[in-house]
Amino acid sequence: MKERSVHWAWVILGVCFLDLFVNYAVRLGYGVVLPEMLRDLALSRTAGGTIFNAYLFIYITLTPLAGFLTDRIGARPVITVCSAVLGMGVLSMGAARSAEGAAAAFAVVGLGATGIWVPVLTVAQRWFAPSRRGLALGILSTGIGLGFAVTGILFPLIIERESWRFAWVVLGAAALALSIINGVFLRSTPESMGHAPWGDRDRSAGPGPECPAGLPSGGDIFRRGDFWWIGLSYFCVAFGLYGITTFMVDYARHQIGMEMDRASLLATIHGVGQVIGVLTILPLSDRLGRKTVVLFSNFTIAAAIGGILLSSGSVPLVFFFVGLMAVFYGVTFPIYGACAGDYFPKHVIGTVIGAWTPFYGLGAIASHWLGGMLRDTTGRYDEAFALNALMAFAAFLLFFAVGRPRPQGR
Repeated sequence: MKERSVHWAWVILGVCFLDLFVNYAVRLGYGVVLPEMLRDLALSRTAGGTIFNAYLFIYITLTPLAGFLTDRIGARPVITVCSAVLGMGVLSMGAARSAEGAAAAFAVVGLGATGIWVPVLTVAQRWFAPSRRGLALGILSTGIGLGFAVTGILFPLIIERESWRFAWVVLGAAALALSIINGVFLRSTPESMGHAPWGDRDRSAGPGPECPAGLPSGGDIFRRGDFWWIGLSYFCVAFGLYGITTFMVDYARHQIGMEMDRASLLATIHGVGQVIGVLTILPLSDRLGRKTVVLFSNFTIAAAIGGILLSSGSVPLVFFFVGLMAVFYGVTFPIYGACAGDYFPKHVIGTVIGAWTPFYGLGAIASHWLGGMLRDTTGRYDEAFALNALMAFAAFLLFFAVGRPRPQGR
């Protein structure tokens, strides 16, 4: 077979980048749109957290199934179908007239999102050799940060000139377009195109199936101690991160007293920080080891959240600590996902990442409910942010129990 001048792994990475860009512009952009949604629909902060939790409830319930299906039938059909569902849900968000309507629409968004993160992370790890995973996931994950950064710049302009509803329409149309792109360009495995993973000396592998034949033999996953320690740590760090990310614009707007355009700049700083983190720290994890980097990352996140809490409303300090937290926010989700490839066989990567997703989702849900209720009860975010810092520190401590990756075949 004649070798291509550009390995198809880079086409896969480019398409997956766009998937993450749109998916996280939707997920994290919710926090940017939130203040205007609350005002227009006359909702409380608790209701705002509940709307996001409708998304997360569906997401954590069905993502394990998406991970299993990714291993069973391949990432390509899962991502293609779910991109279309995501787009329809986002368009429905723009038409919501009540808390119940917004929650129902965001639940559909959550259904679509089940087929984005886990399959994308899985297909990227299959197209790149183990020694190149940190590099690949670092490049890929810039889509998360850039998606958030762009929403921080564009959403305030769209809201000012049109409305918060039109911001959802733009993202919904983008997700529907991506469904077509995924169907045309994605391939679930390098073997399906006669390639070995990139970085594995670019050897031609000979034609193979689109996805591995038969059911994934991952029955011993839940008997592994590392699965549970990583999952519990994931729960705690998600609690810490989402409590800040979802409410930080509202915190800046209504507790510190920033104007909307300046408060939304936090989203841009957050997005840029993520890009910096994934392009520098994730590739380093290939050399320093995933455990070392996770420990350092979780400790720094806890310290940064503590810095936001202790900044006493100082705008420069809030910007600095949000940026610092964001550097490691961008690292967190792909590096926990990369642990699936380090600690478990490659044919069950999707199943493992999917099975860890409820830990992450429950952490985010608990953070939203408790954070929203504490804000509504006390009139400030101080107690909620203190709890976020403690949970991030717990994530740091829990990861000490994780062992060394087991040597395994590719």
